[in-house]
Amino acid sequence: MRIVIENAAIATVDGEEAGTEYTAGHVVVNGNVIEAVGEGKASDGPADRRVDATGCLVTPGFVNTHHHLYQWATRGYGQQSTLFEWLVELYPVWAGIDERITNAAAVAGLTRLARTGCTTAADHHYVFPRDGGDVFGATVEAARRVGVRLHAARGSMDRGESHGGLPPDNIVETTDGALAGTAEAVDRYHDSSPEAMVRIAVAPCSPFSVSDDLMREAANLARDKGVRLHTHLAETLDEERQCLAEYGCTPAELADRLGWLGDDVWFAHGIHFSDDAVKRLGETGTGVAHCPTSNGRLGSGFARVRDLVHAGSPVGLGVDGAASNEDGGLGVELRQAVYFARQNKGPHSASARDGLWLATIGGARCLGREGEIGSIEPGKQADLAVWRLDTLDHAGIADPVVALVFGALPPLRLLLVGGNPVVEEDRMVTVDEADAAVALRTASRQLAEKR
Repeated sequence: MRIVIENAAIATVDGEEAGTEYTAGHVVVNGNVIEAVGEGKASDGPADRRVDATGCLVTPGFVNTHHHLYQWATRGYGQQSTLFEWLVELYPVWAGIDERITNAAAVAGLTRLARTGCTTAADHHYVFPRDGGDVFGATVEAARRVGVRLHAARGSMDRGESHGGLPPDNIVETTDGALAGTAEAVDRYHDSSPEAMVRIAVAPCSPFSVSDDLMREAANLARDKGVRLHTHLAETLDEERQCLAEYGCTPAELADRLGWLGDDVWFAHGIHFSDDAVKRLGETGTGVAHCPTSNGRLGSGFARVRDLVHAGSPVGLGVDGAASNEDGGLGVELRQAVYFARQNKGPHSASARDGLWLATIGGARCLGREGEIGSIEPGKQADLAVWRLDTLDHAGIADPVVALVFGALPPLRLLLVGGNPVVEEDRMVTVDEADAAVALRTASRQLAEKR
């Protein structure tokens, strides 16, 4: 289809700073790509559909750089826990996930993401119960059903309690089993084409649940297959203390030692980095998924987002698992990121446009897709969000980007992924939301009953 969107404010996010913006412009979509963008009406030409977007703001679709979709079935647990306490409580619950529960949780989680402007989601799945069936495939199928792009990070854990790790032994894999399962996921699902709907990353869980051997061999596997690397790093002071006690170095230094820095790597959270670590991440082009709501929920600390970006590290936004972020939407993370930065460094440290940048081109850079998604430019994939700013919630806010980021999350007039409608008039067109809610409620209850 050739779709013409007209009469809208447009934030293209096409530059290093805020990017080009139009007050009453147009975007032309031809098939799955953006054909044109500019001020005023689109030039005459055929259109299968015209959208009068008066009173709306068009942005790139948001990019979620870190999530755990299976955790949508365990919201509300560990409400006053630190990360390690929370994990100890949740690991035995997650031991009961299976293919059906995972699919229900992923459909619900991806639906929530789409309803908040997300068109690409990176999901980190690292729990593989022995009798759970194909839980990884269940997440991939959910993304296909919802219609959003998925970066499925095939996680792994091989360091259980008996070897000094946090997870119970019954939910960890052997090192060889983890590597074999990861290789199979890449071979089965990874698509390197510009329009790819599914890509795979290699993603051992974290230094406190993974052996050195698995970390090293996973890096070798990813680079042999030409895919990206992802793991949790430097999320809490507990992690840093454990790393210093076991290895005599910080988590960032350990990652460097194990071959885990580079422009094909992005870390989740990245809160507790020293000046030297920030510099090293910038020099190597290593990315960071900033998860402000989850960091606040667990009291983990303030990520040094501004310092990382200035050092040259790609930084995007992440929702994180719904068990540590019960909202589960990406739209609110823009405001959270700006407010967290200001709470830490003052009101001049971050702007509304910084929040939009992190959610779009910043996230695309984290995932290695800045040439394909993350901004509104001709030739890029037609991943677009059309936000209604003509309601009472935003009346009188003259700047549309400020209205989007600082105001209540607006309703979506339209969400396109590769030119295909996923949300229309603030309702999903690919999934029945009521059915998804029933399936999630059932999955959550059954998982709780397995304990």
